[in-house]
Amino acid sequence: MSKIKPLPSWDVLTKHDVFPEANHDEVARLNFLTHLNVHLSSSILPGVKTAYEKKVEPTLVNKLGRKPNTRHEVREAMLENSYFQMWSALRRNTMEMRQQVGRAQVLRQIEDLVEKVEALNKGAKTLVLDDSVKIPTNVGIVDIHCQPGCYYTEYFENDVTVAASYDLGLFVTTAGLLGTLSDGGGQAVGQWLKANKPHYTPKRILDIGCTIGHNAVPLAQAFPDAEVIAIDVARPSLRYAHARAKSLGVDNITFMQADAENLSHFENESFDLITTAMFWHESSNISMPNILKNINRLLKKGGLTLHLEQPQYDGMGVYEQFIRDWDTYFNNEPFWGPMHDKDLKALFDECGFNSNDMFEVGVVSSVDEKIFGKRETDEPGEDYGRAPVWNAFGLWKENK
Repeated sequence: MSKIKPLPSWDVLTKHDVFPEANHDEVARLNFLTHLNVHLSSSILPGVKTAYEKKVEPTLVNKLGRKPNTRHEVREAMLENSYFQMWSALRRNTMEMRQQVGRAQVLRQIEDLVEKVEALNKGAKTLVLDDSVKIPTNVGIVDIHCQPGCYYTEYFENDVTVAASYDLGLFVTTAGLLGTLSDGGGQAVGQWLKANKPHYTPKRILDIGCTIGHNAVPLAQAFPDAEVIAIDVARPSLRYAHARAKSLGVDNITFMQADAENLSHFENESFDLITTAMFWHESSNISMPNILKNINRLLKKGGLTLHLEQPQYDGMGVYEQFIRDWDTYFNNEPFWGPMHDKDLKALFDECGFNSNDMFEVGVVSSVDEKIFGKRETDEPGEDYGRAPVWNAFGLWKENK
């Protein structure tokens, strides 16, 4: 009889100096939600596909006189299926409960958290806040992934509530796949560069949409001699990110409040590497080309721009598109579907790049042995259930 592997516990997370504390009951609540998410994805989600194939698709074919050819046709039909309704409602509720549990946990200790953050940030020239920066429409129009206040709301002076809640809640949704510091994306980029471009040593790096710095920090650690600038529009996230990085001993990052659509304060061709992680699906059809044009202007010739995202829908079957598109309609991610519909090569051309240089690659995240133990094989590639392969797209700018 095979052994059942224990599910990861939230309490394994690395407790940096500004990480919210948790009592016994709070850990239990977070573990319940983490394990419910695992159950929904591993045991319940396969039944959604079965319900589609055995019940919904035959009915839809009979109605249309053909197989469905868009995910929208699939979604409209699946909305009437009780199994999908159950799975979707539970998944949505786990996200809402994650946000409320995290918010309550942070608010009971917010004065102490703010005091710690302020002490670490005091007098720092590497935290640059700008009152003139406005929240872009695509960010302010919705509380992204159901987090009250999104990334940017301040309830009082020097508030970090939304940032601390985001930090402690990531594990619940990802079930440890991002590691004990929720930095798997940045770790994956650093490792991919070391493996594929061992002599590449960027001197100036820009991370766009940094939130709490969980991807900027491992990049700064991978390239300790580089100047890293991490930007976001969200003041609470930047305050928290700066204190978090400092508590982790990382001091080569400047956290700066800035709108990626307006980066006129940076000189042309002034960055060797420009990155984002799970950023574009929160950008609108208006903001995305504006930001890419800025990236083109700021990237040095021969420099790299690299972006971690979910894969584009082109070439996928309509059911896979439908299930991946769940976030668009049920997780407060209205730009998710439109972004993943885009022709990225055409967009790169539109923004001044040569799309012939664009590449897509799977970037393997680290297996955090503190969570999952030692890997059972030394073979490279995806370690299913313990470390994901990130989808990355980007290009090396023509050196002309």
